[in-house]
Amino acid sequence: MRNLPRLLAVALAVAAYAAPAAAETVVKVGWCARTVSSAAAPFAIATKMGWFKQAGFSVELVPLPGSTDCVKLVGTGDIPYSLPSVEPLASLRPQGLKAKVYYTAYQGNIYGPAVPADSPIKTLADLKGKKIGVQSMASAGAPVMRAIAASEGFNPDTDITIIVVGEGAQAAALVRSKQVDALSLYDVQYALIENAGVPLRRLEAKAIDKFPSNGFIALDTTLAQNRAQAVALAQGYAKGTIFAINNPEAAVHILWEVFPNTKATGKTEEQALADDVKALNARIVNWKLEKAGVTHWGENSMANYDAYLDFLLKQGVIKTKPDVNEVVTNDLLAEIDKFDPEAVAAEAKGYK
Repeated sequence: MRNLPRLLAVALAVAAYAAPAAAETVVKVGWCARTVSSAAAPFAIATKMGWFKQAGFSVELVPLPGSTDCVKLVGTGDIPYSLPSVEPLASLRPQGLKAKVYYTAYQGNIYGPAVPADSPIKTLADLKGKKIGVQSMASAGAPVMRAIAASEGFNPDTDITIIVVGEGAQAAALVRSKQVDALSLYDVQYALIENAGVPLRRLEAKAIDKFPSNGFIALDTTLAQNRAQAVALAQGYAKGTIFAINNPEAAVHILWEVFPNTKATGKTEEQALADDVKALNARIVNWKLEKAGVTHWGENSMANYDAYLDFLLKQGVIKTKPDVNEVVTNDLLAEIDKFDPEAVAAEAKGYK
């Protein structure tokens, strides 16, 4: 005990000179809907498994009304990354917004119109003169619906009426009360509406089926100056996607743990799990690489994007077509791809 004062003095001296632990960086990512849903499972899984932490950061999802806001806030520098659809970026790039999609998250097109299961509307042509609900006017559902209408020979300004219906249960209530005839939302929202007791039927929209949907975007300067962070964010998301595909139930449980507000109230645990797995499975279809004919997670099919830009220009959604290489890049793909997808899939299948 005689050495205690000396040992205490040494400990205090070491503490005084020790470098403080590096604070974990919080990376904000724009989530292009007001509600974080089961589609956010890859972020939750990457957080739970420590993949983001290994890269020295944590992720904070920032819910926003839609893809337009996601793109604009990246443009202003308020958030470094977001996960929007490409239409607003294609519109704003010719106006000087220097940002690119560097990882395609949804290889299949998640958008397209749907109607109540018992609706007399059978084809896109039947939408003429109808009220069509969108999540918000900032959501990609609005320009996508306008493009579809134009491709059918409609005047999107006069031949359809687009109104805001919100998300989930709110949208379901407006459909149930027949305040809208159809919806222009996306895969997960349609599952959530059906979970709320309103059966839906998707209308075939071949004109947009082959086009990609949402992906990670960042300013060109961010991709140059914070390349390692951008790569780690996308790689963690890719690994989380593979995990969710291979074990949807575990993915939902992890989602509830990391984002507790995503767990529904007023339902049994069994029903809540079944509903969220249904919504997750709706998104899994469009996560899969086969939808775009690509072979790497996050790979951007330049041909598909170029064709989509042509379609948007033809239908008047964008006024000027930017060069596809100004909007999309695969420059980071080789670094993002430095992990073993099969190992992640095996880990998911064995997760308890």
